[in-house]
Amino acid sequence: MALKFKFAIASDLHIALPHTIWQHPSRFHLVEYSIPAFEEVLSQLATLDLDFLLLPGDLTQHGEPENHQWLSECLAQLPYPVYVIAGNHDVPRIETFDQFTPHYTKFGFKYGLSEPNKLYYECEVLPNVRLIGLNSNQFDADGQQIGWIDEEQLDWLQLVLENQDYELNLVTIHHNVLEHMHDQSRNALGKRYMLGNTERLCKILHQANVKLVFTGHLHVQDIAYSDRYNLYDITTGSLVSYPHPYRVLNYISDASGDRLEIESFRVKSIPEQADLLHFSREWMGDHSHPFVVRLLTHPPLNLPLELAETLTPELRYFWAYIADGDAKFEFPNFPTVAKEYFEAFSDVPPKDNNITLVLK
Repeated sequence: MALKFKFAIASDLHIALPHTIWQHPSRFHLVEYSIPAFEEVLSQLATLDLDFLLLPGDLTQHGEPENHQWLSECLAQLPYPVYVIAGNHDVPRIETFDQFTPHYTKFGFKYGLSEPNKLYYECEVLPNVRLIGLNSNQFDADGQQIGWIDEEQLDWLQLVLENQDYELNLVTIHHNVLEHMHDQSRNALGKRYMLGNTERLCKILHQANVKLVFTGHLHVQDIAYSDRYNLYDITTGSLVSYPHPYRVLNYISDASGDRLEIESFRVKSIPEQADLLHFSREWMGDHSHPFVVRLLTHPPLNLPLELAETLTPELRYFWAYIADGDAKFEFPNFPTVAKEYFEAFSDVPPKDNNITLVLK
């Protein structure tokens, strides 16, 4: 059966009303621009004939009820359906789990009032097209938040995929399922953004021929592919971090095959910042020094602090380039071990921003 539909993705909105904003010395997010940036995206999307909008978590700065309320009221006014999932910022404590879904009963969580602790769902978004929203927010024995899918949810997912027949299943989850950076599952830079039990999930998805997963959390534009599982993990950067991206996607299934056309856009200007991209890139660069020094002086590099300080100027925009997608790094003047380490973060195919994925 032929399928054709258009949807958009905006991730990690971190919506924060002015009176809820709290400052932190290591904050990498321009949450003060969260609302105007999202409103600009909605203004651009209003010109398109969208079938739905997907928001893969971190809807709010830190799970504040008034920020959830503002967002849910905003989404209710849109002319197309919206589907959301919870990110780690939305449910920062165990007791906040049952406070999330009641705000979003119109946006995927149709059962939210009767089962408020159930942060996952399935719903038909179009004829023969189903969206499965998963919850990757869990807490370990010490009460620390981790990226993990509990066994009950995995069993539910397997039954859902086995027992119901849709032509296309789309999955969204906040934490990354595949690696989006060099050695992400093991390096300190990216490990905490990945799902801890990703292999079990990938096996379930592969058995059900699910090919597309949409994630957030990392604040990076990247598309990763697993040949083993024939699975794409499409992660979208944050609207409150450089380069303030969002995506518009066209899914087409016809006689020539199945494909997903992906276009990426940036919020370039808001009333508060005429050149948001320049301001944001410089802001990120200004705040990069502690982050870069930590990379240089901690494992696996373990460089002396004096040497690290001489290298940091060339790494001022390191994270900005990664966040922008399709990054290529060359550091010919670095010591060999550092040169190899940082150049390994150069992007690998497929392209991250504008591409047509041919789904096999």
